Amino acid sequence: MSTAKPQLAFYNTLTRSKAPFVPMDAGNVRLYACGPTVYDFAHIGNGRAAIVFDLLFRLLRHTYGADHVTYVRNITDVDDKINARALRDHPELPLNEAIRKVTETTAAQYQKDVAALGCLEPTIQPRATENIEEMQRLIATLVQRGHAYEAGGEVLFAVDSMPDYGQLSGRNLEDNLAGARIAVDANKRNPADFVLWKQSSAEEPGWDSPWGRGRPGWHIECSAMSERYLGETFDIHGGGLDLIFPHHENEIAQSRCAHGSHAMANVWMHNGFLQVEGQKMSKSLGNFFTIHQLLETTDFGGRKWPGEVLRLAMLMTHYREPIDFSQRRLEEAVNLLEKWERVAGDAGPAKDIEADLIARLADDLDTPGAIARLHALIMDEGKAPEGLALAELMGLRIRREVSVDAAVADQVAARLAALNAKDFAQADAIRADLAKCGIVLMDYKDEAGQRQTRWEVKR
Repeated sequence: MSTAKPQLAFYNTLTRSKAPFVPMDAGNVRLYACGPTVYDFAHIGNGRAAIVFDLLFRLLRHTYGADHVTYVRNITDVDDKINARALRDHPELPLNEAIRKVTETTAAQYQKDVAALGCLEPTIQPRATENIEEMQRLIATLVQRGHAYEAGGEVLFAVDSMPDYGQLSGRNLEDNLAGARIAVDANKRNPADFVLWKQSSAEEPGWDSPWGRGRPGWHIECSAMSERYLGETFDIHGGGLDLIFPHHENEIAQSRCAHGSHAMANVWMHNGFLQVEGQKMSKSLGNFFTIHQLLETTDFGGRKWPGEVLRLAMLMTHYREPIDFSQRRLEEAVNLLEKWERVAGDAGPAKDIEADLIARLADDLDTPGAIARLHALIMDEGKAPEGLALAELMGLRIRREVSVDAAVADQVAARLAALNAKDFAQADAIRADLAKCGIVLMDYKDEAGQRQTRWEVKR
């Protein structure tokens, strides 16, 4: 690759501004992103976060070297939702065994799903249950320093012990107190205080601790795991907008107060929300889709969607903007990929990437701008190898094994005309001829209900 390094610049939620990125140590750039809570299959909104921070990981690796970037994405495998799912799905097993069975299955599915989306494996994927000792040590430090207290068998963080609590979300202590429901927990000194360690009943998973048998609160998990693998202060912390408050705000409070540090992470990056066909994703609305469903079933749009299509559809919107995940958007991604495949099918190997080619990515992950540049390289400028190199950096797979030429396109169009004319024998004959050439056809209906066909090369 080119030795010229691009100047990266990212928007920092903490400062509400974009600034050049300067790592603490260019020999070990450190990134943490909140991973899945593995009580069920990951939904497509989780997929967006995985794609965004995978792209960031790829860009950092390109800039500083693959051996000089550490990416940690945790797995939360202790949670009340996990407990409920274990009791529901495996009532015949002891709870701890049932929980492990649920989390092993769903964690494995998550890894498979995000790999299909083109995501690299993070450097480290720690499990919460394997870091209980680190969590207890962090809690003990907070108690010792006067930032936490025991009450009613729990350990709670005292938010009024941190004068600048709320900087990330922009919520001051008075706002938190005014918005809290005082009757929720009589053990709290202040309604905004949050749990670090809570009691476990005999039917709940638990670990022995100085405060009795119990389990960690949600926020302490990421503080402990990020410290263990990245240090007390590191370069970038990422996650979805929905995690800014209370999760990331409380991570900052725990970590800074325990270590007496100025920052937990220097840069905080958050991806925007995802809607489905213009509506908030909700099971009650019937528009809740898992990554697995989109990849393996025809539940959305009447067809399966390959991982590279889902990834491109996500990257067509800037990561900080809300995204409308729609059938139309996916079809646009399909059409783009097919155009690139046809033009770049016989191109030579991807070339080294010069800094100017990734200027848009370097500017706060401007993927719409990068995709426009990629398209111009392949379609307009005759620089397919450069375009392929940029696509590879973005984790987009453009198939180059077979060039789908105009003759194939004509055959597909002829078959579609035969289907519309109800000449099924002719349609079947064309399908069979194409199958001999390794071309697989997939029929679906567009938003207007019209029959359409796309094709791909069988591997």
